[in-house]
Amino acid sequence: MLGAFVGVAVVTSGLLSGCSTGQSPAASSTLKVLAWKGGGTEPAGVAEVNAAFEKSHPGVKIDFTYMPAGDSYTQKLSAELLAGNAPDVFMGDPVSTKTLASSGYLADLGKQSWASDVLPDLKSFTEGSDGTVYAAPTELIGITTYANMDLLKKVGITEVPTTRSIFLDDMAKLKVAGITPLSLPDKSAWTAQATLQQIASTLVYRDDPTWDQKFIAGKTSFDRDWSSSAKQLVDLDSQGYVAWKSELGTDEWSQGLQDFKAGKSAFWVQGAWNLADVLQAGINAQIFPWPADDGKQVSTLFAGVMWQVNNASKADNVAKEYVDYWSTGHSAPFLNSENAISAFKSVTTPKSDATAPFNAAYAAGQYRILPGNTWLNGNEAQLGQAIQGMLLGQTTQQQLLATYDTLGRKALTSK
Repeated sequence: MLGAFVGVAVVTSGLLSGCSTGQSPAASSTLKVLAWKGGGTEPAGVAEVNAAFEKSHPGVKIDFTYMPAGDSYTQKLSAELLAGNAPDVFMGDPVSTKTLASSGYLADLGKQSWASDVLPDLKSFTEGSDGTVYAAPTELIGITTYANMDLLKKVGITEVPTTRSIFLDDMAKLKVAGITPLSLPDKSAWTAQATLQQIASTLVYRDDPTWDQKFIAGKTSFDRDWSSSAKQLVDLDSQGYVAWKSELGTDEWSQGLQDFKAGKSAFWVQGAWNLADVLQAGINAQIFPWPADDGKQVSTLFAGVMWQVNNASKADNVAKEYVDYWSTGHSAPFLNSENAISAFKSVTTPKSDATAPFNAAYAAGQYRILPGNTWLNGNEAQLGQAIQGMLLGQTTQQQLLATYDTLGRKALTSK
């Protein structure tokens, strides 16, 4: 759900040998890579992939620069594209794919060998408005619920909850034992939005997986179908499991993560990309779909990191070769670090005990991919802020869902 870019600029007078173009490399070629993963607190196995690429492509040197995701990165890349001095390859998302492609900035990647191997559910996220493939996906990444299994074991719980009844019973046991059952820090207006989306994945999409298409066609609305999901979010406070006014004062990206790594709550909501950090901190954690009712639970995912190639690149064959490398099974260090599901039919998804409950739902077909390229396109922050207003009692559930309808329609008409 975070959008950003990566850039790659190439300075070379020739192309590498052994690549699909059949051209020869210069004595030395520098591939400059700019990414919002691969440094800081998100190493994500990028350095390992880059090193392997260099080893398998003699004569090519990757000059990698990391920059955190956010508006400043997007603005920097946009300015460089406009000025004609942008990198050759950049890390993108479904929103930037359509936006940059419509402006003529992205190269056509539809003829690359991996294009026909993309998961069918992800294909539309890789395309521009004209149906051309302009981005190479790397992952399906989970928005998920975490469990600290050691804290659960203190009250006799040995498995993550699979139904709402079990979930509520588990939290009641934890609370009686003096253990904080659930943490949903939401200062940045992300966690409550992520939790609502998880709840709706089961309550709305399990029985109606075409709900997004119906909304797009004007045949349904949030007020009609999402009321029980919004109520479940609000009820966490009245049930005594979450104090929303307190949670809205805690930053989810810093303090919230640190608190869960310190063992301060049994359950927590975050992206699967933070699982590696949590495990490294010594927390015996598992991720699983939010238990929204007593039926089968649905895992929530979104189309994560994508690679795009600058249409004005002077070394687009080298840049495409780099993207190809990521798209044909060499991204294992990245997938392992992200705890993600592979974006390709022929690329194996890593397995671990920590991801097993979440990935089992996906494997069983019980999953939903967030519509980041339709009604959720670019309005997540506003939706999160609207949820905060409801949780503070400033607006009603009905007003929240009316806002969802309005912003969702606006996102569709502004595509």
